Amino acid sequence: MSDKAVWYARLSDKTVDAMPCLDRPQHTLIGQIVFNRPANRNSLTAEVLEALKVAIAEAKNDRNIRCLIITGTGKNFCAGGDFKGGAENSSIPFTQQGLIDTYSICMELLTLKVPVIGALNGHAIGGGFGVALLSDIRVANNDALYGANFARLGMHSGMSLSYILPRLIGLAKANELMLTGRRFNGSEGARIGLFNYALPPEQVWPKALELAQEIAACAPSAVQLMKQSMINNLDWDPHSRLAEEARQQSASFDSNDAREGIAAMMEKREPIFNGT
Repeated sequence: MSDKAVWYARLSDKTVDAMPCLDRPQHTLIGQIVFNRPANRNSLTAEVLEALKVAIAEAKNDRNIRCLIITGTGKNFCAGGDFKGGAENSSIPFTQQGLIDTYSICMELLTLKVPVIGALNGHAIGGGFGVALLSDIRVANNDALYGANFARLGMHSGMSLSYILPRLIGLAKANELMLTGRRFNGSEGARIGLFNYALPPEQVWPKALELAQEIAACAPSAVQLMKQSMINNLDWDPHSRLAEEARQQSASFDSNDAREGIAAMMEKREPIFNGT
């Protein structure tokens, strides 16, 4: 069985909701982490985030992995936080320290030595969009929707978006996307430099795997050193910025506007904000 056939078989096996975990077929140099809660739009809960943290740690400790792919099943890559029970019942701790602990996942991905490819099979909104942008190379679905919808939820952004987005596309365009909260398709995302490729949905995974195989064929130490150098050259200071983002998001989450924004999203209506 070819490498591609092995990977397709692994993906097609994922038909039942499960927590993300690291998968590396035997004799391959590519790891894979899959968001696999399609019935819940691959949304984020405390349990999902903890499983994701464990999977990233396993990838970090697997010396045979030369490249990591993150993807999802179904129509969504990751729909962000799971607010089915409303803001008050979120399993994600929206205290400042709780968010700092949660955002340690961002640090783990940013500092992972091996390259990370985002195979963005479907929609990625809010925190899910943040996870998508933590990848080093991103292959998007032409027709899927992406966006930082936090302003429409009445809260500050999270999952490192206020830090990463301006560094990818510049302050002016980042302001437009963050302050309007609008959604855009993969084709637009590629035009403005967020995604390396925007392709028909059936081509997203094959392209991501092709890129991963090209990277895995290169000298691993050279690849890892170059990845680190490019990050360092951007003068990134993620530790302090993620702590600031956690502080701001925690404060804004405990507001009437956030409760209204989340309620409106769940009730599929326009929110009515009053600034409190």
